[in-house]
Amino acid sequence: MRRKAENPQKIGLIANFEKAASRRVVAQAAKLIARTGRKVMADEQTARLAGLSCGVFTRAATLAREADLLLVFGGDGTMLQAVRDIDGSSTPILGINVGRLGFLTAVSSDDLEPALKTIWRGGFDIESRPLIEASGRSHGKAIHMTAFNDIVISHGAVSRVIEVDVQVDENPLTRYRGDGLIVCSPTGSTAYCLSAGGPIISPEAQVFAITPICAHTISNRTVIVSSDCCIQVKLHSRQLETIIAADGQLRATLAGGDAITIKRSRCSARLLHLDGTSFFAAVRQKLHWSGSSV
Repeated sequence: MRRKAENPQKIGLIANFEKAASRRVVAQAAKLIARTGRKVMADEQTARLAGLSCGVFTRAATLAREADLLLVFGGDGTMLQAVRDIDGSSTPILGINVGRLGFLTAVSSDDLEPALKTIWRGGFDIESRPLIEASGRSHGKAIHMTAFNDIVISHGAVSRVIEVDVQVDENPLTRYRGDGLIVCSPTGSTAYCLSAGGPIISPEAQVFAITPICAHTISNRTVIVSSDCCIQVKLHSRQLETIIAADGQLRATLAGGDAITIKRSRCSARLLHLDGTSFFAAVRQKLHWSGSSV
């Protein structure tokens, strides 16, 4: 769902400090923002990276609560980290791409100045995208993970087939045999799920995709279910290290018999989009699709 937002006056900056190119872009953004009389704020690492003299916050969640808009500099990995770090804040986020291919970073660093000018004149809207969460037991201990893209269950260092039993709202679906299983939100459909042969899903769709990784049964295909469903995954394999990961960043190991419930989170991420941009235009551009007349 998209809706308009008010003109932001307090701008928070979060950057991937491991990307050297972020230093210049963050410093440029701070100057452009301050020039308009707006307030610049940043987390500690970002302020140190770019040598900023501004309001500094130790936690991204605190920064998000104080800011009207967050600019996140990096690639999709930085965006995924930022979404988790702001801890469910409703502050809108604009991703500035300082990396390579990215579906979450909406603006190239080369287009930073015109993008900010568009924002200052109100040429944007905000889209709310759901997060996905997984909870259950890992070796007898309770775990809980939140992801923006996906929850992935896969084998560990030893590349062998794992088996998982899947239910949807307690109705048996199937037993998947292969390298693993991806449960993704619409946002995550253009990430690992796409590489595994899954579908591209419009962000407005209220669904999850359940996609096997290198399934050993050719009839196993992606299953699309409502995002109101609860997906139960139980690890059947008992002699093999198995990993559960949220957005590829938070990880835990699973033992045979461990069960995980995956469902829509109560939290969502709010992404800022400039006027004239669209998800499908991004798909055409980033996947280099040709033959389109639009």
